[in-house]
Amino acid sequence: MRRMNMSTSQPGAEIGYTWPIRVYYEDTDAGGIVFYANYLKFFERARTEWLRACGVDQNRLADEAGAIFIVRSTAVDYRAPARLDDVVNVVSRIERLGRASVDFAQEAWRDGTLLATGSIRVGCVDRIALRPAAIPPPVLDALRRGPNVNEPRVSTDNE
Repeated sequence: MRRMNMSTSQPGAEIGYTWPIRVYYEDTDAGGIVFYANYLKFFERARTEWLRACGVDQNRLADEAGAIFIVRSTAVDYRAPARLDDVVNVVSRIERLGRASVDFAQEAWRDGTLLATGSIRVGCVDRIALRPAAIPPPVLDALRRGPNVNEPRVSTDNE
């Protein structure tokens, strides 16, 4: 994975957001460790919660602006295994914020051990035509501000 650009000159790059995810039996493979593709699901959940903490309602974005986010590319580097009942903390940061795309750097941690890193490019598209579209200005502003970590978390099955 590319080294994360933590310069404050890059909008949102300095903002990290952590989301805990518990490992369930369904997440593991025959060897009892998290199946490698499930890290992509963990990263997706954490990005979704990151957007929610930024005040971005994806349903409203689709209904009112006709825009949706799609994953354009991913790269994951696996470092150590997670196992059943572990709590994996996924840290998400913006690495680059463009007119129609966002590059996220994500890390999965367990008790100080780095499990996996990911670079994920998400694009904004028109939900009907599925063609690239500019990220609406209010959403860009929310992404630049970053997540409101003081908002209470909604209880989920993942905690």
